[in-house]
Amino acid sequence: MTDTSDPWKIGSVSEAARARTTVARLLADADVPLVQRTRFLTSLTARLRECLDRDGDWELLITTQPATDEAPGHVGAAVRPAGHPPQEPPPWIRTLTCSPPARPPGPRAADAGDAALAEMLLAADDDSAVVLSRLDKQEELVRFHREELHQTNQGVLALHAELEAAAHLQRQLLDAERAARTEAENARRLLTFLADASAAVTASLDHEDILRRLPDLLVPEYASQAGVWLLHDEETSRIGHRPAAALAAARTGRPQHAAAHPSGLPGIDDLPPSALAPTQPLLCIPLTARHVIGVLTLRAPGDRFAPDTCVMLIELARRIGIALDNALRYEQHRDTAEALQRAQLTDLPASEGLHLAARYLPATHGLNIGGDWYDAFEQRDGSLLAVIGDVTGHGLHAAVMMGQLRTALRAYAAEEDGPGRILTRLHRLLRHQQPDLYATAAIVRFRPGEPTATWASAGHPPPAVRTPEGAVTVLDTKPGIMLGVPLPYTYEEHALELTPGSTIALYTDGLVERRALGIDTGIDRLARALAALSTRQLEQDLDVAAEALLKPMLYDSAGDDDVCLLLCRTSALPPPPPAQDVQRRVPHPCSPASRAGTKSLGRSS
Repeated sequence: MTDTSDPWKIGSVSEAARARTTVARLLADADVPLVQRTRFLTSLTARLRECLDRDGDWELLITTQPATDEAPGHVGAAVRPAGHPPQEPPPWIRTLTCSPPARPPGPRAADAGDAALAEMLLAADDDSAVVLSRLDKQEELVRFHREELHQTNQGVLALHAELEAAAHLQRQLLDAERAARTEAENARRLLTFLADASAAVTASLDHEDILRRLPDLLVPEYASQAGVWLLHDEETSRIGHRPAAALAAARTGRPQHAAAHPSGLPGIDDLPPSALAPTQPLLCIPLTARHVIGVLTLRAPGDRFAPDTCVMLIELARRIGIALDNALRYEQHRDTAEALQRAQLTDLPASEGLHLAARYLPATHGLNIGGDWYDAFEQRDGSLLAVIGDVTGHGLHAAVMMGQLRTALRAYAAEEDGPGRILTRLHRLLRHQQPDLYATAAIVRFRPGEPTATWASAGHPPPAVRTPEGAVTVLDTKPGIMLGVPLPYTYEEHALELTPGSTIALYTDGLVERRALGIDTGIDRLARALAALSTRQLEQDLDVAAEALLKPMLYDSAGDDDVCLLLCRTSALPPPPPAQDVQRRVPHPCSPASRAGTKSLGRSS
């Protein structure tokens, strides 16, 4: 139930003050919180002042609602013009929830004296003082929190600044790491290329092969064009004009850079643009070993040379210079050695009833010189000695010793000794004068008009004999020991009956020996290849037959050993009448060839 007081007339300031004071006391009795009470009264005072400024009479109506279990109590105030219809809501209404209020005061409660009015007005200031005190505390608390918030904001700003600085530093570190990785990758790429290119140019001892490889290595990544000028090479010296930078590099021994802009590269001299390439930078690097042997001229792949690339190219040029110098010196020594080796080889004599053909192939590794040799010469009685031998080792020492053995053998043969006697004396010579040197040799002695040849071997691979019909026999009689072995030894001679038209193949181990196979396998291959030769080919041109014999034997050769081949073919008898049959010669069981224990390895059709 709602209690409503009688309307209060508001016509003067005193009446308005009394009405406000009454409402303040009512709110205080209802235990309305101070702040809410002050706000309510402030709003009421403002409305009353507004009414006083207007013409006409106004009324204040106060209502109270006691609290129930369903809803709290409240105090309400309404200001309306006098004579306002009760059923219509007044233009200004305020309601305040509070404890169960006292009953609204009647009109008489407002009839207080001036003293009571003044006391109530002063009491209203007490409420304001309490509110202001609370407001000061709140403002102090707000100032404290504002300062705390400011400090927090400053800390947040400082933290943001630190985070921004840390992020900037991190970006700088990432950029530096990325740049370092790029530089490291570029350095790794340059070093890898330098290693690969160095291996490529040092793998060959042929200076022309090295020069052919350079453009493929450098173009187009490191140069648009590459060329080498060798100072000693007359042919390259006559080709065209040389850039001034190349001439300066050859004269000073320093790298030269010719371009419209300075390179700024350490250790490289700058020159004006070259007249031969005015729009493209040139880099001319001297090729130096013991002295300047040439100049490497490079045209830039773009508008300039990169500094790291120039450092790599200068180091590569140094290695190219050393490789070229080694190749040129090797070629000079090789040519000298080959000339010495060729000088030791004998021109084959022409003998009635005997045809000779020889082939010498030096090793393709090393100095191309070794101890393999062949010889053929006549003795004073008209006999012809065919000799083949092999001194252990390679190089100049082996070649010199081969020459000494050849000279000694000819000296001993001048006394008309046979093959066994000659080998025995050579063995004795090596034992006393060259105790650390060993050699193998085989000698076949042909007497004019006799069908029997005499032969002896000192540790040498056995000769192979081909009959005119194509049957091949390997003379596998146990050979004597090698020449120079520190044991006294006397070599035996063996007799070999030859059918006219027979061919004897004398050879060194380089022809038949392979690392993966035994020497017996190679000898069997030689026998098959010899049997495969046609009789007509042997009769017409023995040199061509020698070439044909070498082809199937050397296709798998590694070229690390010398090869000597000496073919000796006796003249064939005149062809028999057509009605007669040609029978294959079978050695007599008591003949020397049969006693030698030979074996037949093939027959050509």
